Amino acid sequence: MKKFDKERVLLALAGPVIALVAAMVLTSVVLVASGKSPIEPYSLMFEQGTYSDIQVLIINQAGMYYLAALAVAIGFRMNLFNIGVDGQYRLAAMVTAVVGAHVSLPSGLQIPLLILVAMLTGAFWAGVAGILKTTRGVSEVVATIMLNAIATSVIGYLTLEENFGVPVGNNQTTGVMHSSGWFPGIDMGSSGEVYGFVVVAVLAGVLYWLVLNRTRFGFDLRATGASESAAAASGVNAKRMVLTAMLISGGVAGLAGMPILLGDVHTYSLSFPTGLGFTGITIALLGRNNPVGIAFAALLIAFLDKASPALDYKGYDKEIAVIMQGLIVIAVVVSYEAVRRWGLRRQQQRVGEELAAAARAASTNDSVKEVAAR
Repeated sequence: MKKFDKERVLLALAGPVIALVAAMVLTSVVLVASGKSPIEPYSLMFEQGTYSDIQVLIINQAGMYYLAALAVAIGFRMNLFNIGVDGQYRLAAMVTAVVGAHVSLPSGLQIPLLILVAMLTGAFWAGVAGILKTTRGVSEVVATIMLNAIATSVIGYLTLEENFGVPVGNNQTTGVMHSSGWFPGIDMGSSGEVYGFVVVAVLAGVLYWLVLNRTRFGFDLRATGASESAAAASGVNAKRMVLTAMLISGGVAGLAGMPILLGDVHTYSLSFPTGLGFTGITIALLGRNNPVGIAFAALLIAFLDKASPALDYKGYDKEIAVIMQGLIVIAVVVSYEAVRRWGLRRQQQRVGEELAAAARAASTNDSVKEVAAR
């Protein structure tokens, strides 16, 4: 491997590694300040990670996180901040649950229909922000944050009993979906069942990499994200790319709730998972928008979520994991900026060395020519 390639790999790894180490150190400082052991919580969580049932929970949670992070990463690659993934996936899950409870088709048609409904709902909700940005110049950050709040209200309205709501005890649901729409899982015996939709999440990551790195569309998307004016000069319609990126991001966001909806609960209710979109931002940042990096980051955050409840039994607050996640976000921003600046300095230094080498070579050639002329 060339020296330049090695430096690029080191730069790519430096940010996440520094962020994780910094987060662990800062969390340890918090533990020491509160009079607790700075080491025991980590050993307890690692011990939990060795249990097969916890591993199943981690994989299932990571599948949802991965899809949410991919949706965020698509926007990031376009220099767009789709903060609305949270509203997009919740609305998509609710609409999909309603369709699944009222439409019954053979399994080979029902599952693709539900997946399509989820993607179209998420794309539609993200498309609202995309249209506002391309036609009125409204910041996608402001638009998607407001759409999150509106989505919550829309979900609350549609799940009323006079609309599509089906009360079950103290819970408000959309009714149980027809079994033909249940996505088959992977039976792990006494450890539980891995959501079958995790396979779809993996395929989505592969497709994300192929489209971004091996297609003209992916090149146009990355070029527009880097510089809209430069992309426009090369014939790319920047506004169309912005809208397309938001639609795709929303479509992928719509899938984030499908692993648990189609693989476990089979209904949308008040207890449906929330906050996946905001966690997806953390994971996309930590994974540097790379599908493999996002996978490791999703597993890490899922591990912190599922292993931390064991801390309660030893007198530790399980919120330690939440503190660590927050510190990871801060450390990621700081470490990536530090690594970026170091990379720029190394690049400038390398260009200077190459120019100096070229000057020495030119001087040597001139000397040779002088000697030959004599």
